[in-house]
Amino acid sequence: MLSSRNRHRLFKAGFSAVSLVGADRWLAPAARGRGLILTFHHVRPEAPAPYAPNGLLAITPDFLHRTLTLLRARGFELIGLDDVPARLSDPAPKAPFAVLTFDDGYRDNVAFAAPVLAHHGAPWTLYVASDFAEGRGRLWWIELERAIGRLDRVRLSPEETGGFAIDLPARDAAEKSAAFDVIYRLLRSAPEDRLLATIAVLCEQAGFPPGQIAEELCLSWDELRALAADPAVTIGAHTISHPMLAKHDLMFARREIAESRDRIASQLGREIRHLSFPVGDPTSAGPREFAIARELGFATAVTTRPGHLFADHAGHLHALPRVSINGLHQTDAALASLISGVPFLVWNRGRRVNVG
Repeated sequence: MLSSRNRHRLFKAGFSAVSLVGADRWLAPAARGRGLILTFHHVRPEAPAPYAPNGLLAITPDFLHRTLTLLRARGFELIGLDDVPARLSDPAPKAPFAVLTFDDGYRDNVAFAAPVLAHHGAPWTLYVASDFAEGRGRLWWIELERAIGRLDRVRLSPEETGGFAIDLPARDAAEKSAAFDVIYRLLRSAPEDRLLATIAVLCEQAGFPPGQIAEELCLSWDELRALAADPAVTIGAHTISHPMLAKHDLMFARREIAESRDRIASQLGREIRHLSFPVGDPTSAGPREFAIARELGFATAVTTRPGHLFADHAGHLHALPRVSINGLHQTDAALASLISGVPFLVWNRGRRVNVG
């Protein structure tokens, strides 16, 4: 299996190749479909540190500006999520469209993304995990990064890993990145209760309690109420506690989706019509979760499966793909390649709709 570093090197080479031969322009009309939904997480100005395993989740305000500028230059219309179903089912499609979505409800989205979006007159959607808005819940991927950042060695017992002891050096950025990669891969394939418990152990070893990062990084209900007053902003649901839903039983998954919508609607005084599945890959959301979202009456639900939107997606509004804007590839070549749709011809093996 490729390491994360080698995987991103392959992505970079692929983006460069698409740009070099101009495929992002001459193949775009066939590859891009009717539009796309872009995924963002953090937007902040500081450059990533040498050890930044979650760096793929953060872009700069300047790169957001470049993204919106290029979308407009390539003929995309920026629209809100409410307009997506009609645009997909329209028998006479207009210009390609782009939808801007931000997951988790980070405070930096308001501080650094919102001014850029306002400058471009761009509507956007913020998906909120209700526990994060209440200052609790586990942003476990950030907890893991911070714990390893503070430790000189990463030690876990067989009981904590579910099978074998781990003892990894973490003295410098390279060793910390390698340790993060090992622990992340191990825990992502494990039951979620073990993932959370093991990361809690590492947090304690590193000298801080788990469960405090949400209050530091995420928008509170008061801040969300102020943001929701902006007509350019749509607030969507992102579950209660940000679980990988497919790893849990049906009642748990349904409660996470339904109660998150109800909590957000109650706090903000507005209807919540759109859902983002946490993590959103096939191990986290599948046909069962898509059916729940449909039965609960959401207008759309989005995954992190990569791809553009085609007319056929009008029949799969609760399993929509997105295009992630990756903080490790903040280049014009990567951006042009992604919005052209060309890479997804390979990644999706020719399938336009992937709902498995």
